[in-house]
Amino acid sequence: MNKTEIRKQETLKRKALSQEQVAVLSEGLLEQFATLDFSLVNTIHIFLPIAEKNEPDTFLFIAWLKKHHPLIKIIVPRADFNTSLMTHHPYKGEQELLKSSFNILEPIADEEYKGIVDLVIVPLLAFDDRGYRVGYGKGFYDRFLEGSSSLKAGLSFFKSVGTIADPHVNDVRLDLCITPDQIFYFKD
Repeated sequence: MNKTEIRKQETLKRKALSQEQVAVLSEGLLEQFATLDFSLVNTIHIFLPIAEKNEPDTFLFIAWLKKHHPLIKIIVPRADFNTSLMTHHPYKGEQELLKSSFNILEPIADEEYKGIVDLVIVPLLAFDDRGYRVGYGKGFYDRFLEGSSSLKAGLSFFKSVGTIADPHVNDVRLDLCITPDQIFYFKD
């Protein structure tokens, strides 16, 4: 299937989930996430969930990191829909977030992080057996990850879609994808 077909199919699957299912699946994702080796991770970029789109609850991940790895710096994005670029900001708590006009929680503070990011938690609608992903189609993460040496980890409630038929030349592949049941690792 191509990206457009996959995007439609996976959006419908995600919309069909109840809030209880999203919570259970998010807990499963966290259990798998917690098995990763964080010994070389000093900074992690993590997307904030769009609840209306039934995205994984990454606030669970943030709370777990703060408890188990309090020295890891947590960075969250702010999207500029005019340029399709993101800026990155230190996470300072839910009280320091505001919903944008696109219903995305974003940091209020202008303090920007421009240092090295060791691990990026990447949002997606679907992934394939090679590590390609289908997002919402704006390319924010592909631009951010282009040329990056960061470990790139997707979060998916569902298994691989097999093969995405039309990856773009600028699509950045994931290194791994976390599902509620297992972690898929991709090799070159």
